[in-house]
Amino acid sequence: MRFSLAAFTFLALSQLTGCSSQSNQDGSEQNGKLTTEASAEPTKAQSTTVARPDSSATPVAAAKPIRTDGISTGDLELDSLTYAPTEAILPKKRIFAYYGNPHSKKMGILGEYPKDEMLRRLDAEIKNWQKADPNTPIQPALHLVAISAQGAPGKDGGYRLRMSDKTIKKVLKWGNEHNAIVFLDIQRGHAPLGPEMKYLEKYLKLPFVHLGIDPEFSMVTGAKPGTKIGSYDAADINQAVNFLAQVVKENNIPPKVLVVHRFTQGMIKNYKNIKLNPAVQIVMDMDGWGPPVLKKDSYHDYIQKEPVQYTGFKLFYKNDFRKPGSRIMKPEEVLALTPVPMYIQYQ
Repeated sequence: MRFSLAAFTFLALSQLTGCSSQSNQDGSEQNGKLTTEASAEPTKAQSTTVARPDSSATPVAAAKPIRTDGISTGDLELDSLTYAPTEAILPKKRIFAYYGNPHSKKMGILGEYPKDEMLRRLDAEIKNWQKADPNTPIQPALHLVAISAQGAPGKDGGYRLRMSDKTIKKVLKWGNEHNAIVFLDIQRGHAPLGPEMKYLEKYLKLPFVHLGIDPEFSMVTGAKPGTKIGSYDAADINQAVNFLAQVVKENNIPPKVLVVHRFTQGMIKNYKNIKLNPAVQIVMDMDGWGPPVLKKDSYHDYIQKEPVQYTGFKLFYKNDFRKPGSRIMKPEEVLALTPVPMYIQYQ
């Protein structure tokens, strides 16, 4: 394991050791508060996409013309959001995301600063990456932890907290106003994945909303989140792919992006059984923190050696500096990796 359990425990517990308000039967947030705090060569196929020998990772557009009219979600407030990408994002654009939760300054950059300051920093950071690879346009993104693993079981024993409609809509509005796509991330704890995705379905009907799932907090052994590293099997990832594909088909919208976080061998089981679908673009995101040499080794061992489709890389404004002499990697260093990551996330 490339990242020590002690390092993991610090990160997990610093993010989500509970909530300050009561939880509903389904774990829904109340009162809106948490206590938790290289040069690229994009023209080469192998630089943007990784394919298993038995499958094709070539992006495929939807079979019929994409809708450009309003999407009906059943929620008039959501239906009023007008930002609507009309085609698959990858590999034409590199996605650049700020991660976190607006109720927690410790969970990531998304909630560390007020909205306007956060978006200003996002734009400034994107300029650095665009300078490092001027040939690949960048798609801004906000990556919201919409369902957060918790240290307490809650009334239904799910060990997770669903963000309220108010919180999710707030971040969706930020993205809509900034022409940024939005990822809704699931840390399922002990709750089954299916109902958690169903909870987010009305948001996922919007063309600019995508999904992330985090094996770190998928506690299949029954352990409490934050005490051990969880995992997903290929069957779980296929479940998410099939769910998103159905949303795409029913609403005639562009392909969805599914981000799957990973930083250890055991977090993803049976990766060869993950099935590709033209309606969903899968990103395996190297999600660990530490010095550059450790991050590069992890990317090689857990992402490059076990390819699925597209790859991602996560950088930490604070945790990447935790070890003496460590530092955050520069865009040029990340873009020198093979394959070149097409999804970049900062926490």
